[in-house]
Amino acid sequence: MLKVNNLNVYYGVIHALKGISFNVPEGKIITLIGSNGAGKSSTLKAIAGLVHTKGSIKFLGSEIVGTKTYTIVRKGIAKVPEGRKIFSNLTILENLRMGGFNREYNTLERGYDEVFDLFPILKERAKQLAGTLSGGEQQMLALGRALMSKPTLLMLDEPSLGLAPKIVSEVFGIIKRLNSNGMTILLVEQNAAQALKISDYGYVLENGKIILEDKSSNLITNEQVRKSYLGEI
Repeated sequence: MLKVNNLNVYYGVIHALKGISFNVPEGKIITLIGSNGAGKSSTLKAIAGLVHTKGSIKFLGSEIVGTKTYTIVRKGIAKVPEGRKIFSNLTILENLRMGGFNREYNTLERGYDEVFDLFPILKERAKQLAGTLSGGEQQMLALGRALMSKPTLLMLDEPSLGLAPKIVSEVFGIIKRLNSNGMTILLVEQNAAQALKISDYGYVLENGKIILEDKSSNLITNEQVRKSYLGEI
């Protein structure tokens, strides 16, 4: 579904991504793990068209490097940003409407129903200002807003950030449920243990380069990964 080849990203003189290549097959959960500053978020920003890139990113066979972000969303890629970045001064329903900007007006209600089926708490509070929600509820809203664009590829940037352990488990359960329903997912996550448990394949980034890749079930038992990213010795 997504093929990234020799991807480079620069922030001024800083070379953030140094020629990385990876694939995201349809129907799979692929995870990128690594420490802060490894290049994980930059990878998602590059795919979403949010930073200047060099290299190739092909989605469903078509090159998208140089494509505007709103066009990439219309092609079927949605990104849930790190820190959620909801519109705190808008209601839940208004946030969802913003996510569905590319939908036909007569399909909006169906989109709301799909999100509310996944997150019943959002339906109960549909007219509540998003800024008054808890961290976990805001993450649900950020997910729902992305789903309103009807993506075929969902990119998640640190979905567990700042959440209580119980809520983290719920969020990862939802990600797994979305995948079971056919959603292809590219997951960036510092909680490597949780990410590897639910994903099919993983890539380890370090200083802008992919240093290791394997099936997630193999990475979670890899001695280097366990020492560096799972906190085990």
